[in-house]
Amino acid sequence: MSLIQLLIVLIVLGVGLWLINTYVPMSSSIKSIINIVVVIVAVLYVLSAFGIIGSFSRIRIGALIR
Repeated sequence: MSLIQLLIVLIVLGVGLWLINTYVPMSSSIKSIINIVVVIVAVLYVLSAFGIIGSFSRIRIGALIR
C-alpha cells in the first residue's frame, strides 16, 4: 500500500467522522463512542499498513462454517 493511499483513507475517515459529528443529531455519549471506535480502527489500520502488526486477513470472527 502506498503512502498516498494511506493518506486518502485517513482523509476520508476524518471527513466522514466530521460529517457525522456535525450533521447527524445524536447524544454526545454516542458521538464519543463513535469517535473512539473510529480512532482505534484508524490506528490499527495505520499500524497494519506499516507492518508493525500482522495482517487483518488472518483474524476470524465467529464460528468457522464448513
